[in-house]
Amino acid sequence: MEARGTVVVLLAMLTVASVDAKIYEHCELAEKLEKAGLNDFKSYTIGDWLCMAHYESGFDTSFIDHNPDGSSEYGIFQLNSAWWCDNGVTPTQNLCYMDCRDLLNRHLLDDIMCAKRVVNSQEGMAAWDSWKRHCSGHDLSQWLKGCKMRVKVHPVKTNT
Repeated sequence: MEARGTVVVLLAMLTVASVDAKIYEHCELAEKLEKAGLNDFKSYTIGDWLCMAHYESGFDTSFIDHNPDGSSEYGIFQLNSAWWCDNGVTPTQNLCYMDCRDLLNRHLLDDIMCAKRVVNSQEGMAAWDSWKRHCSGHDLSQWLKGCKMRVKVHPVKTNT
């Protein structure tokens, strides 16, 4: 009986998270990231952030990916429960001092604050394998095509 109650509570939480979730269009997300101060944050452009978020989550705030080690990655930036947030299931460092469920809604400020912590780490954006594979060293200006914004576009760079 107790397991059934846990399942009901879990389903209710997922339903609430999915109701407040959002899949962003790239220009809308670019504007939010720019307003949050991510353009030129640690020398990364909005193009870097958009490219990474696209390959991590498809701009879907409710996306969860489960890893073989038992940890999970949450939200638009796929922040890992072993390091950045607490999912109540796996051991965590919880370096962003937050519940992983808070990364699953349309409100991006907490996601952005945590992602800044990740980028402030020694690895920078190389902490995301998808950024290393798909974004680093590529022309990222394509990510802002069609957007009515004036943001800096750096020359192509590689992570060293």
